[in-house]
Amino acid sequence: MIKKLIVICIAIFGYSAFAQQGTASPYSFYGIGSLKFKGTAENRSMGGIGVYLDSIHVNLRNPAAYVGKNVETYPFDGESRPVKFTVAGTMTDATLKGSSGEAETNSSTFEYMALSIPVGKFGFGFGLLPYTSVGYKLDDVNDNNDLESRFAGEGGVNRVFAGFGYQISNKLSAGVDINYNFGNIQNSAIVIEYISEDEPAQYQTREFNRSDLSGLSLNFGLGYKTMVSDKLELSATATFAPKSKLTSENERTFSTVSVDSETYDVTRVWQSQEADLESDGLERTELTLPAQFSLGAGLGDPKSWFVGAEYSTQTTSDFFNPVFSSNNTSYENASQLSVGGFYIPDYNAFSGYFKRVVYRAGFNFGNTGLVIKDESIKEFGISFGLGLPIGNRNLFSNANFGVELGKRGTTKKNLIQENFINFNLSLSLNSRWFRQKKYN
Repeated sequence: MIKKLIVICIAIFGYSAFAQQGTASPYSFYGIGSLKFKGTAENRSMGGIGVYLDSIHVNLRNPAAYVGKNVETYPFDGESRPVKFTVAGTMTDATLKGSSGEAETNSSTFEYMALSIPVGKFGFGFGLLPYTSVGYKLDDVNDNNDLESRFAGEGGVNRVFAGFGYQISNKLSAGVDINYNFGNIQNSAIVIEYISEDEPAQYQTREFNRSDLSGLSLNFGLGYKTMVSDKLELSATATFAPKSKLTSENERTFSTVSVDSETYDVTRVWQSQEADLESDGLERTELTLPAQFSLGAGLGDPKSWFVGAEYSTQTTSDFFNPVFSSNNTSYENASQLSVGGFYIPDYNAFSGYFKRVVYRAGFNFGNTGLVIKDESIKEFGISFGLGLPIGNRNLFSNANFGVELGKRGTTKKNLIQENFINFNLSLSLNSRWFRQKKYN
């Protein structure tokens, strides 16, 4: 049954990785899109913390987690640690609130697919995830409620990664991820000209930009775990992703188009002319992926509960896109504080299914690093989740459900506030590939 689930999930989520638009946020208009990957479904159900490093879930925030625990007494009773596979998707419903009214949006998308293999004191991880996502359609209207310009965009940056971890001691592990980032961002803009108060001109001009992005990045991680009493375990983690570069191959086209007089949608393209970006030094440019650092700690009983907190910061002020910029937009350093944890009534109960369910909750708040019209765009969210045991109980595979409720942005200065609900679903499936046979 587990094998069938894996095949189904790979087919569904793998297709949707490139077939669906991953966001409908107007804030994906800026930079290289909205940050799509914010941790696994388990992380996000606990406010986004990646502090807890265990042997039955893939932790994609910290490569030190590929090793898992060096001591095999929990939860596998002396048996080898399992190979871990995970796949996830998210559905989002959002209300966009502005000074002129509200609008409803929704999107569903693949989140990640990854495999983690422990080998002695080493651990290896591989996977694919959408890193950022672009998907917006913005209209700029004047005081008379006439459309002045329309902006639209799609695309994003995907990430393929390979990493390894090493168990330095029973308490300390370290790891590194090597990421290959790739994708494209497409955006268009039309400034609407009128021949009378309510009648648009027959011909309009559209600007279309496309950037094909690629580049490598690294993420280093440390994990420390130690028992501070018979039942309490202290966990501490740190990650650091140094600043890296993305190469951007750019093209720009100007077209004469006709638009519908009521919807203002493009009905026909009459002629197009490619811009000479080479002469301006913009045909091939570099974008900066800002450095990121996180530090977290938590305390709990590994078999029952855990509470932790994590602080992360990103040098978003380093970001600059030479191809596209806006006079009313700038960047400052981003930061986020996350707090969360889990509770398991009885992880090894022989009766009572819900005693083995993992109950998760958390919250986070922070600054996205985006500044529009001198307003810092902030975000707040609370989350809840369940980890439901499935399959062979000795392997601790589970299906994870999470709900995030949050708010991003503001209605000040004619900006947009997003109120969103994310529904996260993941499968965390474990299997023993290298089990030693024992003889009495």
